[in-house]
Amino acid sequence: MTDILRMSTLYAPTLKEDPADADIASHRLLLRAGMIRKTASGVYTFLPLGYRVLSKIESIVREEMNAVGGQEIMMPALQPAELWHESGRWDDYGPELMRLNDRHDHGFCLGPTHEELITALIRNELRSYKQLPCTLYQIQVKFRDEIRPRFGLLRSREFIMKDAYSFNATQESLQQTYDDMSRAYGIICDRCGLAYYPVEADSGQIGGKVTTEFMALAETGEAELVHCACGYAANTEAGECLPAPTVHEAAAMEKLHTPGVRTIEELAGFLGIPTSSTVKALAGKNAEGKLVAVFVPGDHELNEIKIDREVPGFELLTDDEMQAFGLHKGSMGPVGLPEGAFVLADRSLREVPQWVVGANEDDYHYVGARLGSDFTVDAWADLCVVAPGDACPDCGKALEGARGIEVSQVFQLGDKYSRAMGATFADEEGNEVPFIMGCYGVGVTRTLAAVVEQHNDEHGIMWPFSVAPAHVCVIPLTVGDDTVQPEAERVARELANLGFEVAIDDRDERAGVKFADADLIGWPLQLVVGKRGLANGTVEVKLRRTGQKKEIALDALTDLFSFAHRHKGNVSPAGIGRFSSLFE
Repeated sequence: MTDILRMSTLYAPTLKEDPADADIASHRLLLRAGMIRKTASGVYTFLPLGYRVLSKIESIVREEMNAVGGQEIMMPALQPAELWHESGRWDDYGPELMRLNDRHDHGFCLGPTHEELITALIRNELRSYKQLPCTLYQIQVKFRDEIRPRFGLLRSREFIMKDAYSFNATQESLQQTYDDMSRAYGIICDRCGLAYYPVEADSGQIGGKVTTEFMALAETGEAELVHCACGYAANTEAGECLPAPTVHEAAAMEKLHTPGVRTIEELAGFLGIPTSSTVKALAGKNAEGKLVAVFVPGDHELNEIKIDREVPGFELLTDDEMQAFGLHKGSMGPVGLPEGAFVLADRSLREVPQWVVGANEDDYHYVGARLGSDFTVDAWADLCVVAPGDACPDCGKALEGARGIEVSQVFQLGDKYSRAMGATFADEEGNEVPFIMGCYGVGVTRTLAAVVEQHNDEHGIMWPFSVAPAHVCVIPLTVGDDTVQPEAERVARELANLGFEVAIDDRDERAGVKFADADLIGWPLQLVVGKRGLANGTVEVKLRRTGQKKEIALDALTDLFSFAHRHKGNVSPAGIGRFSSLFE
């Protein structure tokens, strides 16, 4: 028989009030429901109920990784600095990498990820193409020295992640592993009860050119997304941007006095035109310190990731640096730029023959500046942050916006790490070639927080059945008597014997306290046993997600629950759908 959780002895200290420093639902409710406690900024202890949820998510991840051929290992969190020097990331990763020296002054870091360590592990062990493909994974604590840890488990300094690494002989083999992992990640989201989008993304510090993020939809998410009914979805930082700038026509280039006009909004208001008819100018420099003038549609923002790809080492100029180049903040334009400036513009402006833009003189702007005659552009590129309303690159319809929480990401690394670290194998011709690698991460603690962000109401958490700390909570309205509590204990045992995970609130508390805690903790099913119901031979069953309640005869209870537990047809991936029949 499955052990029954007893609230009278369970370490689950609930809170009546919202903690002062908890800004979002998951942080607030996980603290209030007695599932986590803050140890330090960005560091949390998981209490019994929270750890049960965490373990269930880990089990789902583990099952899906094993189903696509992953083999579980465990690597140390403490990693030698020399491996990171080999890959070149020791200096590149930045201050988020937690670094330390041991008593012998040997450098180490606390791993935020394990590409270096896994590559060092296999480079002397996998020697032939006959041993490939091979995918290894672990579920382990990771560390990141966040400058401002916030939002509870969503941006913490210590977190649990599943990271997998594949080693392939060919790009075709890597693509197959990548596709298998992507499907598995979708299943993991489904099984955890998450509404999500797989989106085009940037690889960031991990590297590689092909990557997809799995974003759980949530208004509190830090990532901005765009999506389309055709199925296209992207992170706004990584998505292809197709702006639609408009033309403000003029008979010829005219220089206008625009006193006090410094922003695009002020310029558009001064002229009585939409911001989409203006051109925004930004001044920067490349890695060699050369002036780079960048122009984008006035109603869009420059994408820092895209500009860095086009101009490696790009940095915006400070006010003092602009003055040194003879540029005027708020009045910069392509006509009359300093000699030697490299002019880069968003590709959408190529189709705009006349620009409304700064005149490179304080308090003056041009209308009707003609591309090709009044000024030229050295290079064109996709430079903007994609925004809702832009055209979908797949079907052309207007994109919609959303916010999301990144819960997982898949990468094609290619030979970035294997080549840098000398990890090779013998191919079919006997040549030593670097492994083609992929890496695949699931934020386990972030997934837990994302589930709560999507599944809560004003009373507390509404766990999907698949990851709930227990499936059913039996609530006797009185304890210590010879009627209600014995019957509640009997029902709890029978449900446990059917395979349910059962909690019983056997505390000597008022009914209102028990009901409030049951909703706060979020048991998917609540079964209330009271004297009045027992007199009629019934108990009350409540479905937490909908608040539906129904009186069910005691002699039919176990049969109904047994049917619902076995029934697999037409149910939600998160599992709670199978109990809707109880309320029909």
